[in-house]
Amino acid sequence: MQAFTIHSGTIIPFNRRNIDTDAIVPKQYLKMLDKTGFGGFLFDDERYLDPGDVEVPLSSRRPNPEFILNQPPFDQGSILLAQGNFGCGSSREHAVWALYDFGIRVVIAPSFGEIFYNNAFNNGLLPIILDQAIVDELFESSQKAPGKVISVDLENTVIKGSGSERWTFAIEEGRKQSLLQGLDEIGMTLEKAAKIKAFEDNLRNAEPWLFS
Repeated sequence: MQAFTIHSGTIIPFNRRNIDTDAIVPKQYLKMLDKTGFGGFLFDDERYLDPGDVEVPLSSRRPNPEFILNQPPFDQGSILLAQGNFGCGSSREHAVWALYDFGIRVVIAPSFGEIFYNNAFNNGLLPIILDQAIVDELFESSQKAPGKVISVDLENTVIKGSGSERWTFAIEEGRKQSLLQGLDEIGMTLEKAAKIKAFEDNLRNAEPWLFS
């Protein structure tokens, strides 16, 4: 997993709430098991004018010109701005894979689906919870200036915009450190492999009957 420190990118203003994981990546793509290759299917049902499947080449499908991800500069955006309850619905980790594979590194919203929120951290995607008033402010400013760029500093938990624009955000310290170090839950556990082995060795010596 790639470490996250500071990321600057264009805001994609997706002004909608209750975006579920089936909308982020539809069920027909769940048969794919690798984490890569999902970016072309992000928001698939809205992004294309005709239906798709794993076997249908993307080059043969007609992009929907009205959909934001097909419009510059948002097609190159990497910070998704949404409304509350983003990533609700099923537990599919593929939704995070699709966002990340497209190039999105940060999702900002007033709230997230709990499982999506956890999956994001385990895959190097930073979900930021901001007050509704700040989210609305960001929507307003990004609509006035399409292509608005902001910078997210995870170490200092601050978002910087143009001029004096500055917003702070909260994040649990353990999650913060996992992203800064580029470690998922397995990686964090392996970091403590020596201590785990030492504990097991001591337990084996102290209570050998447990291992017979």
